[in-house]
Amino acid sequence: MPVEIKIPEVGESIREVILAEWYKKEGDYVKTDETVLVIETDKVTLEIPAEAGGILHILIQEGETVPIGQVVGTIDTDTGTLEKETGEQSSPAAKGQKDAIAEDVPQTQQKVTIVTEEKPQTPSEKIHPPFEERPLLPSVRRLVAEKGIKIENIRGTGPNGLITRGDVILYLESLSPEILKKNQAKPEPAASEKKEPGQQPHGEESITRKAMTPIRKRIAAHLLAAKQNTAMLTTFNEIDMCQVTDLRNAFKDTFEKKNKVRLGFMSFFIKAVVSALKECPEINAKIVGDDIIYHHYFHIGVAIGGEKGLVVPVIRHADQKSFADLESEIIEFVKKIKTNRLTLADMEGGTFSITNGGVYGSLLSTPILNMPQSGILGMHKVEKRPVVVNDDIVIRPMMYVALSYDHRIVDGQSAVVFLRRIKEFIENPARIMMEI
Repeated sequence: MPVEIKIPEVGESIREVILAEWYKKEGDYVKTDETVLVIETDKVTLEIPAEAGGILHILIQEGETVPIGQVVGTIDTDTGTLEKETGEQSSPAAKGQKDAIAEDVPQTQQKVTIVTEEKPQTPSEKIHPPFEERPLLPSVRRLVAEKGIKIENIRGTGPNGLITRGDVILYLESLSPEILKKNQAKPEPAASEKKEPGQQPHGEESITRKAMTPIRKRIAAHLLAAKQNTAMLTTFNEIDMCQVTDLRNAFKDTFEKKNKVRLGFMSFFIKAVVSALKECPEINAKIVGDDIIYHHYFHIGVAIGGEKGLVVPVIRHADQKSFADLESEIIEFVKKIKTNRLTLADMEGGTFSITNGGVYGSLLSTPILNMPQSGILGMHKVEKRPVVVNDDIVIRPMMYVALSYDHRIVDGQSAVVFLRRIKEFIENPARIMMEI
């Protein structure tokens, strides 16, 4: 009996999703636990693996909105398995089905979905199939197309020879700048080439129209609601990053060797935020109706940019975790975002958020509240500037920081005190260790 591919539960409030992309084509062979499709909600993007190996039959096409529990495809486990694994024809019935599939698939795709009878696969071919038959993850496909490189030049280190994004990056790093620049120089498209939907003819006034993704729509609505439904105000300060930079440089190699993760600035700021929140509990609270809910725990959201937009996964009980624990969780969240494994549970329950525009070069900005939270800290680019220290003008690595807060619950004095405490903790990291 065919195995059904159903849209899984992704959250209590989610009733439908968009089928964003099929990783395989109709009639392709899929392996157990191999990713076959991607779904999108208004909050996350998730990859769906195959529950069994066999021939894929697609029932719902890409771009369709489908309810939770909907069957979008099936996997025929009764045919095609033996000939895929051994290169031999399993039975006359299997051959008939294989021929039927070949008739439905375009000529250019038949080599992908049909196993030839003339030459059985060798053990090496089973492990590393021809390059044109290997599936590519969307992120890998986009990177290869963007850089204009040939996929056959890249050695895959993933399961069964799968080419990962890391494999492509390592290959790019091995190329000389001249070769890379030459590969990226793309010729003008021919007049006969088909234009993408929504794209206007080439010219000075050409435009491209694309529908907003569910995630982008959700982000837009969430930010607009924060501006309209809160009394948001922002206060600023600047931090001398000299001591924390020296401390990080002194111990980063030992830290990475011991904990298998790099020591970044974010863990210092999370520690400083937790200590400051303990002194200003209203910034760790929220308004529900006519009540103020004070949280006696510290679930810190860390904003991370992804291909689909900005998401804010939550580090739970951050006050109970070490520097290594914090850095490891951040790295794990980044991996989940890149591989579409971030879940709604990863983003729920935050009491305060931190966003770092400095990684993109931002010198100063005003972060928007992540409702229903009452505060968000904005970090920015570290830049050397002349400052006055003990009546002397010196050059120091400085960072502007911004605290946006809901003025309905947080007074200006509390906001200033909170930000000053962050400054004190970062400028003298020993205070973080001693909690003073």
